[in-house]
Amino acid sequence: MRWKDTKKILQRVWHFIWEENSIWSWIVNIILAFIIIKFIIYPGMGLAFGTQFPIVAVESGSMEHYGSFDEWWEKSQYSYAYFNITNEQFGKFILKNGFSKGDIIILRGAKPENIEKGDIIVFKSLRPHPIIHRVVNRWQEGGSYYFQTKGDNYRTNPFSLQEEMRISSDRVVGKAVAKIPYLGYIKIWFTDFVSLIINR
Repeated sequence: MRWKDTKKILQRVWHFIWEENSIWSWIVNIILAFIIIKFIIYPGMGLAFGTQFPIVAVESGSMEHYGSFDEWWEKSQYSYAYFNITNEQFGKFILKNGFSKGDIIILRGAKPENIEKGDIIVFKSLRPHPIIHRVVNRWQEGGSYYFQTKGDNYRTNPFSLQEEMRISSDRVVGKAVAKIPYLGYIKIWFTDFVSLIINR
């Protein structure tokens, strides 16, 4: 095949994908976006951030706050008194106002010795999906680090879950560094839609 013919084919493909306004063009665009994100962008970010899960969508309200920080603290402080965490200390923690279902959290890998009380970590649990909660305690045993976490939401998580009372460092996937509000709903809606189709 001559270069001239190849060029024409490439121009047609380009036009179909990026300029044509048909349902098939939209479907191909969605598939391409999925492939690029899943196999190029996501692994690239994982390499850059040092974790296999550089981005997670929040699927529950276990880290939600209600009202202002002071209003939330007034009802939550008793949960943190046991861990000697004060209002002033909590005010300096990352994402001190928590986050909500549908937010996206950006993670980076972290050595166990660099995970402090107040950090938010993602860890593997017995559930299908990892849990993302705040570290309220950390300690060492025999040279290994262990963590206890708790959700910020005083309504649904007044105490730590049984599976987060003693989290070994090999279960930690990453540490939160930032959040993007609401963008995670794209994944949640897509997952719900696929589940609905499969279970019909």
